[in-house]
Order: sequence, then C-alpha cells, then structure tokens
Amino acid sequence: MKLVLTLLGRDDWSRPVYEGSDNRLYVDIEPRACYPHIHTKSGNHFDGEPDMPIEAEITFLPCRDTW
Repeated sequence: MKLVLTLLGRDDWSRPVYEGSDNRLYVDIEPRACYPHIHTKSGNHFDGEPDMPIEAEITFLPCRDTW
C-alpha cells in the first residue's frame, strides 16, 4: 500500500497530524525517531488519540515534521 500524507499541523500533544490520500487522519507518535511511527486517529478527529498503527510506503508532503 502506498500512502501520501499531507501535513495539517500539530495536535494537543504537539504530534504532527497528516491527512492521507485516503482522506483519513494520521499521527506520527514518535516525531523524534529516525523512522515514522504512523497511527490512525481515533474517530478520525484531529485531536483524537492514536489508534491503529499502519504499515505502508509513505510519502510526506511537503516533508515529515519532526522535533
């Protein structure tokens, strides 16, 4: 699966939130890590909790937001 993630901003916990090419919201729960740890957002809400981890080939637009 290939997924394009577009940065929307940061949630209440300062985690980067992205909108996927599938119109779902995703969050990087470890923005300090070398590799992204992308999870869906519970209820597809911007400030929702991280839900299910995903494994996909990811392209970040404009780039991956890290700390």
